[in-house]
Amino acid sequence: MSDENNKGVGTAVQGVGGPRDGRTAPGEQGTTLTTRQGHPVHDNQNSRTVGSRGPMTLENYQFLEKLSHFDRERIPERVVHARGAGAHGVFKATGKVGDEPVSKYTRAKLFQEEGKETPVFVRFSTVGHGIHSPETLRDPRGFAVKFYTEDGNWDMVGNNLKIFFIRDAIKFPDLIHSQKPSPTTNIQSQERIFDFFAGTPEATHMITLLYSPWGIPASYRFMQGSGVNTYKWVNDKGEGVLVKYHWEPVQGVRNLTQAQADEIQATNFNHATQDLHDAIERGDFPKWDLFVQIMEDGEHPELDFDPLDDTKIWPREQFPWRHVGQMTLNRNPENVFAETEQAAFGTGVLVDGLDFSDDKMLQGRTFSYSDTQRYRVGPNYLQLPINAPKKHVATNQRDGQMAYRVDTFEGQDQRVNYEPSVLSGPKEAPRRAPEHTPRVEGNLVRAPIERPNPFGQAGMQYRNFADWERDELVSNLSGALAGVDKRIQDKMLEYFTAADADYGQRVREGIQAKEAEMKGQDKTAPVYGTEASSLY
Repeated sequence: MSDENNKGVGTAVQGVGGPRDGRTAPGEQGTTLTTRQGHPVHDNQNSRTVGSRGPMTLENYQFLEKLSHFDRERIPERVVHARGAGAHGVFKATGKVGDEPVSKYTRAKLFQEEGKETPVFVRFSTVGHGIHSPETLRDPRGFAVKFYTEDGNWDMVGNNLKIFFIRDAIKFPDLIHSQKPSPTTNIQSQERIFDFFAGTPEATHMITLLYSPWGIPASYRFMQGSGVNTYKWVNDKGEGVLVKYHWEPVQGVRNLTQAQADEIQATNFNHATQDLHDAIERGDFPKWDLFVQIMEDGEHPELDFDPLDDTKIWPREQFPWRHVGQMTLNRNPENVFAETEQAAFGTGVLVDGLDFSDDKMLQGRTFSYSDTQRYRVGPNYLQLPINAPKKHVATNQRDGQMAYRVDTFEGQDQRVNYEPSVLSGPKEAPRRAPEHTPRVEGNLVRAPIERPNPFGQAGMQYRNFADWERDELVSNLSGALAGVDKRIQDKMLEYFTAADADYGQRVREGIQAKEAEMKGQDKTAPVYGTEASSLY
């Protein structure tokens, strides 16, 4: 294979239709304003009209091309994780997992050598709110990392709170519908949110974290990250272990109380994006250490929870965090839309040595994430430089909207877009290590896991909080639940009490105090603004 075929993302490799990255070919004048067809623009101030006052003419191509593209500048907003900020960087491996050689557990190449560097792109995000929403809102934060490895891309897609609200992906549309604005008022409703939670006891653990100060990170630089799902590592013998991933900020962890968030939001609803961008611009590059927890594959009946349950944390005293490397973010995007907004991640994007567990949330997300990208960005989203692997690609996938190159190799017979072929075309790669082949056996059922334990870790988390964190949690939950339907209140109080008696009692008293305060307030509709004089 020639060096030409091994050029990375963004290199101007001449292919079908011109330069691969769309930039001006060598020798052309690159400073002249043109149309998308390359036609020089001589007047960008005035439309073509009949006389100086109009009307305009239908053959006004320059205007039509400019405005029709402008009409389509926004791709569909992400249903979740719409508001985001991104940065480029590098991951440096230790060659070990804790004190052991990493090769004992995984053959993934990016981890094998001490000091080995892999380029990354990271997108941080809020989950439930729209693309222009304040970054101070109470919401989980997404933490998605794209590793451009020598074996192709690996996406680690997770959040900042280590767990999630649900354990089966079939409930994900219901969860998000409840968190989004009401279809009748277009306003987010605490009653709708907790109406869903009232029928979802396993969400109690995540609610306890989300309504504590951990629900509003101070900024992306001071935020933890976690893969949330349970994955597998596979070694060169084909042996697999369960694994969870954790990012720990070297800068430390900082969160906001609701009062602090309100103060920031009054003057700046881009504070987290601005903080990340400005830190990188001044050379204060944020860093995160990557740790893994490892567990033998199996059901682990000795635990009071199922290790594949995404609403649970693996206790660190039983499954210690083991260091495997460090990530540094050192470059801001040149164009936020082309990179941060069109960046597309998927939980199924793994490289050799990494594999899936039976985690039902992981299985469901693996379909949904990549399917979403094909809808949102298009079927050829992996041809975009931000998503393309930094290695040569040869597939038999063809055509579709916005295809701008053909995934062939040098010398390939262009007639052959299928496999097998004795004429030409890419061949199957030789297997260099045994495939991981876990045994799966059981009845085909629709059934919940057998160790749900929805309240144990929620109560443990409540008791582990500092006093001020418990105070903030109770205040936030009391404010959110005050005024909602009493049936919803009763069910949530039942859950909090099951987690910890003090937890339930304090929230109950907080709701009562908040509702008494609301009754004493004037119910007159507020009038915003002040009267203004006439313009003239």
